[in-house]
Amino acid sequence: ELNRSASASSTRSKNAPGNRTDVGWKHGIDINGNGKKVKCSYCSKTMSGGIFRFKHHLAGTREDSEPCCSVPEEIRDLMIKIVAEAKQASLKKRKLNIIDEDQGCEGLEERQHIFGSKGKEKVGSRGAVQATINQMMKKGYKEEVDAQVAEFFYTSAIPFNVIKNPAFTKMCEMIGKYGAGYKPPSYHDIREKLLKQAIDKTDLVLQEYKEEWKKTGCTIMSDGWTDKKRRSICNFLVNSPKGTVFMYSLDTSDISKTADKVFKMLDDVVELVGEENVVQVVTDNAANFKAAGELLMQKREHLYWTPCAAHCIDLSFEDFEKKLKVHELTIKKGRKITTYIYGRSMLISMLKKFTKERDLIRPGVTRFATAYLTLGCLHELKASLLTMFSSEEWKTSKFGTSQEGKKVENMILDNRFWKNISTCLKVAAPLMVVLRLVDSDAKPAMGFIYEEMDRAKEKIKNNFNHIKKSYEEVWKIIDARWDNQLHRPLHAAAYYLNPQFHYEPEFRSDDPEVKEGLYTSMRRLVKDAAERRIINVQLVEYHFGRGAFAMDDAKESRKTILPGEWWEMFGYRTPELKRRNHLHQKKMNDLLYVMYNLKLSNKQIRKTVALPFDDIQSDDEWITEEGDNIDEIDQVQDANVHLNPAITVPTLDAFDLENLTLMSMWMKMKMKMEMMMEMMMEMMEERISLEDWTWKFEFLII
Repeated sequence: ELNRSASASSTRSKNAPGNRTDVGWKHGIDINGNGKKVKCSYCSKTMSGGIFRFKHHLAGTREDSEPCCSVPEEIRDLMIKIVAEAKQASLKKRKLNIIDEDQGCEGLEERQHIFGSKGKEKVGSRGAVQATINQMMKKGYKEEVDAQVAEFFYTSAIPFNVIKNPAFTKMCEMIGKYGAGYKPPSYHDIREKLLKQAIDKTDLVLQEYKEEWKKTGCTIMSDGWTDKKRRSICNFLVNSPKGTVFMYSLDTSDISKTADKVFKMLDDVVELVGEENVVQVVTDNAANFKAAGELLMQKREHLYWTPCAAHCIDLSFEDFEKKLKVHELTIKKGRKITTYIYGRSMLISMLKKFTKERDLIRPGVTRFATAYLTLGCLHELKASLLTMFSSEEWKTSKFGTSQEGKKVENMILDNRFWKNISTCLKVAAPLMVVLRLVDSDAKPAMGFIYEEMDRAKEKIKNNFNHIKKSYEEVWKIIDARWDNQLHRPLHAAAYYLNPQFHYEPEFRSDDPEVKEGLYTSMRRLVKDAAERRIINVQLVEYHFGRGAFAMDDAKESRKTILPGEWWEMFGYRTPELKRRNHLHQKKMNDLLYVMYNLKLSNKQIRKTVALPFDDIQSDDEWITEEGDNIDEIDQVQDANVHLNPAITVPTLDAFDLENLTLMSMWMKMKMKMEMMMEMMMEMMEERISLEDWTWKFEFLII
């Protein structure tokens, strides 16, 4: 009888009333004596649902329970293991029941495979228990972790697009691998020790670029800009066929802008890179840089100073606006329309409704590019604007009944205005294609700009149906900038050595300008007369397509791969010709050195950097009203009287306006990079408030 009683007792549930053998009862109190409600001994909270849910409370799994905030770590770990093992055993039991039902006697073998012949669970199942623990813990924490990440972004005024940075994703993965207890680096570590390590790592990555400079030569580019406090900053980058790297940044606020001082600044970076490696130094076309470039070429007889192609093209846009009446007055009208709308919040809302959230303004890095980009946008949204200014909503608004509003309405509804926009875009769009080429990283521009400028002129000629008086003045403006500023012997040499053009029937092999440019460049870059004689022999091989240049692969890939890659593949028998053909500041410098080069290596910013322009006026002129004389503009005779009446306005595609959109995107990226660098300086100097940070980052996000 005694044995029977003991046996019955042993079969009672360990959680039945009067029987408290479950380990969880060591850490809680049974409130009602029936095991339904348990009071935690650590946080004093009462949990419903019995000891099972209470153990999840101690483990912090968030499975139908709130985690205990006071439980000792060793107790929490123990409970995590207990609930995970219980869950794993439940899953196995469910699996075995399925096996028994589906396979009958055959299920016995599967059961023994899992538990062993004596019915005990195999050791290999411990990994499954650990996986169960991880899964249980992740399930509850995901939303809380996400909320904490978001809070960090909000309180630090970090732009939302940082979440897309692959480095951020990798950082989260690394923290996850480290596990609980990770402590972030200290202020000093991230400012000093880790920055030094990042510099060393970047140095190693860039070493292979520097080795490439010795083989192919390189281009030094200066990228200057001015922040809102009127401080002048000049960044120096080096470009080669392998890519672009950032060298250093120089605060030039206290440096005199005389030619001698600028020359010293350029000469220092040439010395750092190595004169023997430099083919050309590219700067903007300001008078002091031009004079400094000439001084540099006098001292460094093996390299060229070259003005920025993007700057020179932009100056052509300025000339169009100044010298062509149609352009001047059409841009004034376009500016009046945009400033009137963007100066009134209610009109902005109305505009968004009719244009489906699209804007009229396309900001560019310069005022002159912005003007034509915005005219292109007006052209694209012509139908929406006509609908808006003909709608009842406009006519019954206080703006539609005002004198100034009616003037803007008359401009919008005037067919001559839209014809004049088309006239302006016939001129600007082909040059925008060239600007896109020189300001992008799609392909090295040097070997293409010579031909592309000619193509742009021909495109303009075609846009005006070959009527000379309609495009003659435009050609004169372009030729003046090309001949006096942009055209350099290097452009002609690069054109000659570009296989995409050289073997075409229309290639200008007998053009004196091309030949003189080629040999002038050769004499400057190659001082050794014996080496020049070897190169001349190799030029003959290249020109007539002999030797390796005659191979089928070489012929077939002339237009399919970039010129530099083509020479790398098929110029192995002409090594001399191939080699010549490849054409607190410290703390901020360290940060920019790492940041710029990481982004350049990940191709997150352009390889070709747009250079600065003198006396840049703010794009606000297309948003803020300045009082253009509308009456004077409206009295202008139709600008198309000089055109053949039979000429039809080209379609949007004929203007290649998609190129204008792409240019706008690249220019926005340039502006944002400059603003990021300005904020980096302010952060290092610790002199900016959180409110200012928030405003600036919101601007970047927009």
